[in-house]
Amino acid sequence: MKRKWLALPLVAMVFMGCDSAQKPTAKPGESKSETAPVFTLAWSEYPSWSVFGVASDVGLIDGEEGKQGELEKKWKVDVVLKGVDYDTCIQLYGSNEADAVCITNMDILGPAKDRASVAILPTSTSLGADACITVGIDSIEALKGKTTKGLERSVSQYAFERILTKRGLDPKDYPFANMDPGAAATAMQSGDKEVTSIMVWNPFVLQTLRDVAGSKKLLDSSEIPEEIIDMVVVAKDSLGKKGGDAFARCVIDTFYAVNARMEKPETADSTLVAIGAKFSNLKLEDMKEVVQQTRFYKTPKDALALIQGEEFRNKTMPAVATFCVEHGIVTAKPTVGFDAADSQLNFDSSFLKAHADGK
Repeated sequence: MKRKWLALPLVAMVFMGCDSAQKPTAKPGESKSETAPVFTLAWSEYPSWSVFGVASDVGLIDGEEGKQGELEKKWKVDVVLKGVDYDTCIQLYGSNEADAVCITNMDILGPAKDRASVAILPTSTSLGADACITVGIDSIEALKGKTTKGLERSVSQYAFERILTKRGLDPKDYPFANMDPGAAATAMQSGDKEVTSIMVWNPFVLQTLRDVAGSKKLLDSSEIPEEIIDMVVVAKDSLGKKGGDAFARCVIDTFYAVNARMEKPETADSTLVAIGAKFSNLKLEDMKEVVQQTRFYKTPKDALALIQGEEFRNKTMPAVATFCVEHGIVTAKPTVGFDAADSQLNFDSSFLKAHADGK
């Protein structure tokens, strides 16, 4: 599962299995081959990130060091996939043990302060996948003064407080207490009277609404469209190594190749089932709902519309960074730029443009 800041201690989270292909690998950028430099991508199970695990299963990339799939051969790189829980992904990236990481636009703010980072690919956005679920509390007015349980210093806390603020309410009137999202969902599902409001993400949202009689979705991330962005970020130092640009292009090529399978009638359902198998073993019907709430940026055009848009560049991302600092979600924000190589966090559109142009 995703979404917790590097500054927090690791939390054992349910449904967070390692990908079976995980194996010891070389250091980032090292290679046993002159023609295929090795790069690592750390990913955790979330719909648009599980795409990379599926890509390995179908041979687009191999995922193991020393072996190449179709697109690795095309780009002459060796992509090693590290399928681990989200906390570990951030740890690997922050400690220079991974060249690239699947991460949100909020969670990268901390690591980018110490390791210059380049956002090359927005993969999806949360449009209802993060939600406040209540039992016995039927309105936001009734929630006032009652504690909502969720993961502090995380996307959950951001979404909860941001939505309240957008509604003109003071988050201080709505206590938010730290609790592992899996544990919070389980407590509500088991009828724990102490847990009447939780802020969690899918699959916990789906499972709780389905399994708990009288449960209600009080607010969700559809109220803050395109503020929560799932991405692939590559370290600037890794891009500077031999094959670094080709690695970035291979990652982008891989993502869109799987998206193309999701669009073809003959492979759409089977691809969605394969993603669901890596995302908490969700079945087809659940996954059809999940991808409505976690909207993929299915084409380079979709992705470029986001990161080149005036709204995201000049309003959304600066506001997200400021909000995170002001609310103590991160201690300080990095310099954030768009096609600005000297920024600590640079949203670089050049790789997407090249893919869109067929270069």
